[in-house]
Amino acid sequence: MRDLQKSLLICGALLSAAFALGGCSSQLADMTPADAQVHPREPGSYLPVHDLPPDRDQAVIPPDQRAKIEAELAAARDRQAVAAKDAK
Repeated sequence: MRDLQKSLLICGALLSAAFALGGCSSQLADMTPADAQVHPREPGSYLPVHDLPPDRDQAVIPPDQRAKIEAELAAARDRQAVAAKDAK
């Protein structure tokens, strides 16, 4: 009989705690800041992903410098391939 009373007391305490916390949630939702950003309610409005910036007038890297960099990268790749082959 004593175990049944303990179980009922614990269940009652948990239930009352759940109701108390549930009542606070509506008050917490009202605490949004006044300067919070309002989300638009327009369905179907997508980001402008196809609006690209204008093309540049000149290349970022001059062609001769680009060729030099590509040659250095190819040489490094070849050295790594030889090193990997020797490690096997």
